[in-house]
Amino acid sequence: MSSSSAPPPVVKAKTLYCLNCGGPVELRGFGHTLSVVCPQCHAVLDVSTPLVQILQRQQEAQEKTQPKIPLGTRGKMENVTWEVIGFQVRQIEVEGVPYSWDEYLLFNPYYGFRYLSEYDGHWNFIRTLPLVPRTIPGARPARLVEGVTYKHFQHSCATTTFVLGEFPWRAQQGETATVDDFIAPPRLLSAERMDGEIVWSLGEYWTGEQIWKAFALPGRPDRAVGVYENQPSPHHGRAGAMWRMFLWMLAALAAMMFCFTVSAGREEVYAERHTFSTGTGGEPSFVTPVFEPKGRTSNVELQIHTNLDNNWAYFNLALINQDTGRAWDFGREVSYYHGNDGGESWTEGGQSDSVFIPAVPSGHYYLRIEPEMDSKQTSSMSYDVTIRRDVPTYTFFLIAAILLVIPPIVSTMRIGAFETARWRESDYAPSSGGGK
Repeated sequence: MSSSSAPPPVVKAKTLYCLNCGGPVELRGFGHTLSVVCPQCHAVLDVSTPLVQILQRQQEAQEKTQPKIPLGTRGKMENVTWEVIGFQVRQIEVEGVPYSWDEYLLFNPYYGFRYLSEYDGHWNFIRTLPLVPRTIPGARPARLVEGVTYKHFQHSCATTTFVLGEFPWRAQQGETATVDDFIAPPRLLSAERMDGEIVWSLGEYWTGEQIWKAFALPGRPDRAVGVYENQPSPHHGRAGAMWRMFLWMLAALAAMMFCFTVSAGREEVYAERHTFSTGTGGEPSFVTPVFEPKGRTSNVELQIHTNLDNNWAYFNLALINQDTGRAWDFGREVSYYHGNDGGESWTEGGQSDSVFIPAVPSGHYYLRIEPEMDSKQTSSMSYDVTIRRDVPTYTFFLIAAILLVIPPIVSTMRIGAFETARWRESDYAPSSGGGK
């Protein structure tokens, strides 16, 4: 004898006949069903007692309203097979603009009821809660459920505009309920008040592709439009990963910079003081004695420090290789001004300047210097010229750090834009607007 457990018994649907048109009406919710809509004439029937009554006759929207998931369709969600037994269209108004969404009633004889809601391609799989969520004190209403805080998003009044199938309540066209939505994406907490009763429900965001796969529906779902209230941000996890990667790469960059700094020679190959005066005649340009940078090819830093005071000077410079004749020509301007304006002192410029010459090979070099100053006034200056080889420069590392930080910043900005779009549809947007 096999010891395996027997499969659950097959629960059969019940059939009755519509009082309005006489057509057959199948009940799949069994003893839970209180109202059902005739699929032939769309009359709403009260089946809560053995004496079936008509609650509402022909609905105006029957011709143009078709559920995306047909009644009787079965699908598997969270490892449970559910059957679509009811469908309704609900609507709210915001600043005179109507916004409608669809709701599907799902049933499993062993797990009870669940709900699917769909608005502009955004879906939620919903279950009712047996307990009232705890209120979180604060400036904005909030509720606590299963250790998660949900922020209030929107208060609205929802009206049912169309019903189809069967329901565990007397669902009919025109019934209204006040709705408060609280969000903690990807979850949505809702409170519905109708006829003095409050029902709390908890929904989780699903994509259209997930719904189509769960119910094996033909074709493709409609593309989701806009940002829905509990839609998870597609950038959130990505931004965190990018920031972590940035910190790791920044640490690696800092280690490289440290090694580069420690290994740099900083060898001084030339240092002399010179003077220049506009009052003396003769050729202002001159060449320095020959100096020899040794070792591997590296950069060369030239520093000029002057005693300028409210004056300027320009230096035409050339670093010349005596052996090959190769020359690096460049110019530097040094200016320093200061004063007092209205009791506030100010300064502009500085008395020093420097320049880097990259990739200078070893050899014998001399420097040609040609200073210039304002020829209209008699002035003089003294200045020091210092040349060092293999001096660490951090421009590359700064550029690399800036490039590395751009992707996480862009991703963070996208998160901000996504959240702005989300809350623009809420009661807490800077300007009102939006819908369900």
